Amino acid sequence: MNPDINERQTLIRGLGLAAAISVIIANVIGTGVFVKARVMTCNVGEPIWVIVAWIAAGVLSLAGALTYAELTAFKPEAAGPYAFLRDSYGRLSSFLFGWMQIFIARTGSQAAAAVLFAGTLNVFLDGKLKQSLVTIPVLGNEITSLSLIAVVMIAIFTTLNCLSVTATGQIATMLTAIKIGLVAMVGLGAFLFATGGGLANFSLAETGGTCEGVDALVNYGSPGYSFVAGFGAAMLAALWGYDGWDNLSFMAGEVKNPARNIPMAIIGSVLLVILLYVGIHVAYFYILDPTAIASIPKDSSTGAVVVSKFFGGDITTLATGAAVAVFSVGLMLSALGVLHTSLLSASRVPYAMAKDGVMFKTFEKVSIQAVPVRGVIFLGVWASILALSGSFDTLTDYVVFGSWIFYALITSSIFIYRRKDPDAERPYRAWGYPVVPIIFLLVSGAFLVVTMYAAPVSSFIGIGLILLGLPVYYYLTRNSEVKGQ
Repeated sequence: MNPDINERQTLIRGLGLAAAISVIIANVIGTGVFVKARVMTCNVGEPIWVIVAWIAAGVLSLAGALTYAELTAFKPEAAGPYAFLRDSYGRLSSFLFGWMQIFIARTGSQAAAAVLFAGTLNVFLDGKLKQSLVTIPVLGNEITSLSLIAVVMIAIFTTLNCLSVTATGQIATMLTAIKIGLVAMVGLGAFLFATGGGLANFSLAETGGTCEGVDALVNYGSPGYSFVAGFGAAMLAALWGYDGWDNLSFMAGEVKNPARNIPMAIIGSVLLVILLYVGIHVAYFYILDPTAIASIPKDSSTGAVVVSKFFGGDITTLATGAAVAVFSVGLMLSALGVLHTSLLSASRVPYAMAKDGVMFKTFEKVSIQAVPVRGVIFLGVWASILALSGSFDTLTDYVVFGSWIFYALITSSIFIYRRKDPDAERPYRAWGYPVVPIIFLLVSGAFLVVTMYAAPVSSFIGIGLILLGLPVYYYLTRNSEVKGQ
């Protein structure tokens, strides 16, 4: 074997500030901002409460980001959150976090993005792709041509993520520019080019919308409806839209000048996304009343319907048709951006776990381009299996609930680090400490409780999948060949 390859069995710092910001935004702005308005309107009924849910979820994410910025700049290591837990709560907690990232959170996010890409492509082609090629029941669904398209896209981006970190960072930057442009197109276009609508929509409530696939318990106006459960479900949807604000922390070991670039990228990205998300939802409700949004088909998106109102609203005209086509292509690229950056960051988790001896040693190997290729490939395969389940909303619910259990635990580690190393140099200190982290923990706890009430099946499945990691942990740490310690 080439000795130079042996000497490079580690990651390199190849991400500048622009690429670092792109790794976050390309993962955050993906699909939720364009498709979740329908479900959230069904959950809470009134535009103001939908916007409140987006603001609340954004502020909660920002509170977490402020804490993560300190932790990540303090310990700029590969798979940063894994390292935070390992050095504060011990190896078992960090292993379960890594297990959840590998088998639920990150791969679930990748699968959901690929599924949405396939669905959007099908709508763009007038449903011509929905013909079933394979009809094998899997998890209550059938493997259709759309499922296979999702798997193909995962395979393509798995291959791209085997390139150097510099190259994959450049791809993320390009996709980020497209995402921001897409949000701006819909938000500004609603006021500049769309017909109809008005401020009166903000005083209306959803009445009799179809709310396809929304459970009665969280469906506004249905018998047995509970506002607490409905708002909790809306928050779950909004937090999916913000999910990924921690993405850079997984690649902290590959960021140039981490003391400066990491805090700037994390905090700046979250603030920008909050502004974009709130702005685009104001645009949605300016053009469409709540009942119209609640009646949007499950396989479509609010963004697409709003764009279809541009330039007179006649889809057969050249201008309107072109606007819809541009949006559809942009939404597909946005979904692929999530897939790309999620694979990029998540593959560092099995790498870090293997170096600690709590994952199979094969994942510790990196390529000559300093990329943990085996981790990338494994995640791509598992994400493909999840994508075959075909349920976008179910996948996102598993992802958000499982992620927020550990968001709270990781955030609490800041108190341990401050107590253990009070005089250590910290390039960035979390704004509002200790109040902001405490508020984050309290709200996170309340959110998890409400979510368990609003979506008990998804919540307990998420917990169960995490606990399935326990026997794996004990097997790996008792196997001397794998443990390596």
